[in-house]
Amino acid sequence: MGFCPCFGDEISEQAPLADRDPVLLVSGMGGSILHSKPKKFGLTTRVWVRIFLADLEFRKKIWSLYNPKTGYTETLDKKSDIVVPDDDHGLYAIDILDPSWFVKCVHLTEVYHFHDMIDMLVGCGYVKGTTLFGYGYDFRQSNRMDKLMDGLKLKLETAYKASGGRKVNIISHSMGGVMILCFMSLCRDAFSKYVNKWIALACPFQGAPGCINDSLLTGLEFVEGLESYFFVSRWTFHQLLVECPSIYEMLANPDYKWKKNPEIKVWRKHKKDGNENISLESYGPTQSISVFEEALRHNELKYNGKSIPLPFNTTIFKWATGTRQVISNAKLPNGVCFYNIYGTSFETPFDVCYGSEKSPVEDLSEICETLPQYSYVDGDGSVPVESAKADGLEAVERVGVCADHRGLLRDQTVFKLIQKWLGVEPVVSKQFETSKVADANTINPMVL
Repeated sequence: MGFCPCFGDEISEQAPLADRDPVLLVSGMGGSILHSKPKKFGLTTRVWVRIFLADLEFRKKIWSLYNPKTGYTETLDKKSDIVVPDDDHGLYAIDILDPSWFVKCVHLTEVYHFHDMIDMLVGCGYVKGTTLFGYGYDFRQSNRMDKLMDGLKLKLETAYKASGGRKVNIISHSMGGVMILCFMSLCRDAFSKYVNKWIALACPFQGAPGCINDSLLTGLEFVEGLESYFFVSRWTFHQLLVECPSIYEMLANPDYKWKKNPEIKVWRKHKKDGNENISLESYGPTQSISVFEEALRHNELKYNGKSIPLPFNTTIFKWATGTRQVISNAKLPNGVCFYNIYGTSFETPFDVCYGSEKSPVEDLSEICETLPQYSYVDGDGSVPVESAKADGLEAVERVGVCADHRGLLRDQTVFKLIQKWLGVEPVVSKQFETSKVADANTINPMVL
């Protein structure tokens, strides 16, 4: 790899406020505000994340289908486009995901995404638009699509120029790290030119087996418990995820040498010659594809009175297999320093099991209406430690922190590590007390 000049940064003194490398924050799956913008006339609507009318607006505005001709997932609403707001130098979209007055009044932690980290960095003297930027993106799309790669390159170039030609320190969260790997592989010259350090938080380097397998089969709840009733339902979210290349790209890497292969298990009931046989079937990362195909073969949604088939998309899966190859080709350029923070001490889904010995599944399509039983491993509740640590890169440091997946974004231990690696510390000044995120209506009165 060659000599990395950043290895000594941990003992360096704090850089002057006007003389420091800029920071770019990169969000993960579900970590960016998405707007539905009319192609002609009408009001722009926030469709992700929102509390009020969440399920209705999600179904109407963001349900999508993958277009194999373009490679992009396209909304069923042909009168509008899904866009990511770039207000506040890209920070608005990844800060408070529902910046409505209600959420701010109750301080709903689950949607305060990068907010605390932005506050921490501002409190250390970083200045928005000069040394602090954000990159939110359409997380429905493949992590290696041109629009995402071009947008990241433009954001890095903007930060580079705004800071007077200083290289950028990237802090990514979750799937954002997968996108950084794609960029490192496909845009190596730009990565070498613009990037100084990369700090990855909770990245599913080898996939997030339990969570992603179940997301494709039964859906995903963004928030657990009572608060989930205010968000998009598990089933509604499921119908989007089946057509999202980004989800397929986080399936367990079948070529990685797992300590134990992650599995989908199904208690099956078979009838033959008038006899019933109940057995527990197990499917590894490669064999699981047959489960997806069988379980989702009847999956469909109703949109504007029409039934739209949504089976497991083999075209997306082939594309995702190509993405895995792109990721495996990623090499850290000389002079770029890599740091990895992963969450520990939380039960993290690994194997998923559907049905039971007393209540077995006869037809695999029944799985989609069944909540699974998990077997757990150590991790952050979403990404296993084994996957998060297996970056395959020469890291300056890898550190496990006792925090859950989104909790890493507001954890004080994480903040201290970031401050150490960036060579900064909090500045005692009122002007740095808060990032002062504005409501959507304050930034753009046309956004609902």
